[in-house]
Amino acid sequence: MIMNKQNATIMKLAETALLAALCFVSFTFLQIKIPVPGGDATSLHIGNAFCVIGALLLGGWYGGLAGAIGMTIADIMDPVYITVAPKTFILKLCIGLITGLVAHKIAKINESHDKKYVFKWSVIASVAGLGFNVIADPVVGYFYKRLILGQPQEMADVLAKMSAAATLVNAVVSVVLVALQCSTPCFYQNAAYTGKTKTTVLMPYLQSQFTFLFPKKENGAAAILLFHFFPFILLDKSLLFQPGFLLFLL
Repeated sequence: MIMNKQNATIMKLAETALLAALCFVSFTFLQIKIPVPGGDATSLHIGNAFCVIGALLLGGWYGGLAGAIGMTIADIMDPVYITVAPKTFILKLCIGLITGLVAHKIAKINESHDKKYVFKWSVIASVAGLGFNVIADPVVGYFYKRLILGQPQEMADVLAKMSAAATLVNAVVSVVLVALQCSTPCFYQNAAYTGKTKTTVLMPYLQSQFTFLFPKKENGAAAILLFHFFPFILLDKSLLFQPGFLLFLL
């Protein structure tokens, strides 16, 4: 019993790591960077979509941590965004927590057998989480730049306006992507209650998302995933023998 609980925890951490890698890859390699005068920038990207999907599948804390860790690491590795990494961590965690709150605490989609109900509340939860980010990102970003980084007011104003526009576009695109994912049988099988262990199908599902983004394992993408898995492998080497992990390696 204890071993099964421990294995379930390790598997959930591994799934969180894979979602973090999806956030990292989608932001780092698929973003459209928009330069701002003064050496700053904002971006169009779909990283938030995987943060939301993580919250719908694994719960608010795990999904939020996946988005926070994956996209914070992406910021740290980018000289343009490294200074805003703390802000990114907090906001992405909040996206996951709000999405998870609506989906699992209010709507309890994991206890429903109704596909339409799960779809409806998954979309509502994603709108809630991403809607929060549309407001919070430019506002928090403005005060973060002004008060912590000491950016001039005029530059902070311009960046806040551009960030608001980009965040709105990102939110709309992410909601559409999440809605498309929510309509798939595999998503319902993982998000809704089926009486079976979710991990039997969740790992292949997450792997398919990564394969969709990166059909060829180029640019070190496979290494990035292994990088995210490595701490959990150190934590428990039995992870190496989990079917989902072996499937990914193959």
